[in-house]
Amino acid sequence: MTERGQGRSLERIEEGDLARLAELASLAERGLFERNPAGAGRYEGRLLCRALCQGAALHFVDGTSGVKDFDVWSFYTVREDGLPFPYRWRGTEDYGPSKFGRYPEDPESFIGRRVDLLGRSLPVGPSADPVAAVREYLTAAGSVTARFLASKAVVLVEPVERRGQVIWPVDA
Repeated sequence: MTERGQGRSLERIEEGDLARLAELASLAERGLFERNPAGAGRYEGRLLCRALCQGAALHFVDGTSGVKDFDVWSFYTVREDGLPFPYRWRGTEDYGPSKFGRYPEDPESFIGRRVDLLGRSLPVGPSADPVAAVREYLTAAGSVTARFLASKAVVLVEPVERRGQVIWPVDA
């Protein structure tokens, strides 16, 4: 089901959809790490969590916002040398055929909804609680990105045992 004029899908986002998003992010990041072992590859094995953010996450929460695209953020534990995850990296994948259809303004090469993949390193250690770490990042609002992400919703897609947990807004 698509909202008229907006091209947003009103289909419900379910656990299987979150699993698909986690898989797409994992594969794209694996490729990034292999291509750049001395750069982004230094973050291999440091994943704290992955989350659906922005408009699609808000739709997961309220069921009425609609899905234009999916924004999946991977949060990593910062390296001991303090060098951050490459904050300018942005991957783009095609969700593929699904109940969400495709956004009419995306390139014709897309079969399904666009999936934007982004990442950040957070100043926490490997044993940090992912929910607390991301909430602290959003609450501190120390960057334009953090403020932007905090303006909508955040839903975990990984770790698997917490998939679908709404971690922002806190009272959702």
